[in-house]
Amino acid sequence: MASARKTNRYEWMRSGDLVFPAMLAAIDAAQASVRLETYIYSGDELGRQFREALVNAQKRGAKVAVLLDAFGSQMLGAGFWDALIAAGGEVRWFNPVLLKRLWFRDHRKMLVCDEATAFVGGFNISTKYQGNGVKSGWRDMGLSLRGPLAVPLAAAFDEMFERADFQHKPFARLRRSPAKRSVATGEAELLLSAPGRGRNPFLGALHKDLAGARMVQIVSAYFLPTWRLRRELGRAARRGGKVQLILAGKSDVYLSQLAGRSLYRRLLRAGVEIYEYEPQILHAKLILIDDIVYAGSSNLDPRSLHINYELMLRFPDRELASSARDCFADFLAHSRRIELEAWRKSRSWWRRLKQHWAYFLLARVDPYVARWQHRQTPN
Repeated sequence: MASARKTNRYEWMRSGDLVFPAMLAAIDAAQASVRLETYIYSGDELGRQFREALVNAQKRGAKVAVLLDAFGSQMLGAGFWDALIAAGGEVRWFNPVLLKRLWFRDHRKMLVCDEATAFVGGFNISTKYQGNGVKSGWRDMGLSLRGPLAVPLAAAFDEMFERADFQHKPFARLRRSPAKRSVATGEAELLLSAPGRGRNPFLGALHKDLAGARMVQIVSAYFLPTWRLRRELGRAARRGGKVQLILAGKSDVYLSQLAGRSLYRRLLRAGVEIYEYEPQILHAKLILIDDIVYAGSSNLDPRSLHINYELMLRFPDRELASSARDCFADFLAHSRRIELEAWRKSRSWWRRLKQHWAYFLLARVDPYVARWQHRQTPN
């Protein structure tokens, strides 16, 4: 549903069936510039459709730039982008794959056309996401916008495009990462997360908003939040607030699902409502805290919160939050509630052991290796 604002228009993209045609139409309409950034780009039928649209945009005079994560999109053939490059377009691979710095990835997903239309969210470019997320296709969502908010998004893309080779300046490890900051844009706050020193602006905003929250609704495909976030969710529920989590009943990362489930018992005891989305693999990210809504690429797990480059938008907007609640209700209609007593009885000692080991690997080992690699990355 679209809603008018003073300067921007927004529309929630609830499935691949909605977002991909809209993105392709925006590329086809672009006259000046197209910026596409994604973690996974597959060389399948959908990937070829996007490539053709990008080549056509470049040929009619729009400046096309594509930024892909070198690990997430590593399955693309060597000559996949030859036609775009031959037409004058630019393609860069973020953080070329080297073992000593493998852990740091560009997980952001964004399309900006003519610095006037933009898409953010969880969608990668892959046929896996095609469908309505109920009968077919991974369930994801995003936000399209038209207006001046696309300008700072384009600037954020340009900065990442320039640092794609992932080379540090002298003494960079001793300074706050320039890629980690918040940008006020009038109607929204742009929250840019990155590895390295300095506070994660997304986490900081969440802590502030959760402090007095009365209604918290979260859809998270990969859920392994920090201890402080878990405490704040529990406190919100204990003081009489409503806290609802929709997590993955089906996941493409089994280890992540196991680790997240290790937290269910304590959250349920605190009064948090937990649901699992069942029809398809869940890949969505949506956070509602009272009348504040977050949309973008970040999961609530250690990798997104401390290791990856991520992009989130924070909207203190009652009307946009209301339409986001309609999206949440749609997820909820296809989810199964987890009850505390039934959950207790379902967990055998072997299942509990697997969940605790998964938690240890993702919440302790993965961040430790990332910190070690950060120290080893040459200046």
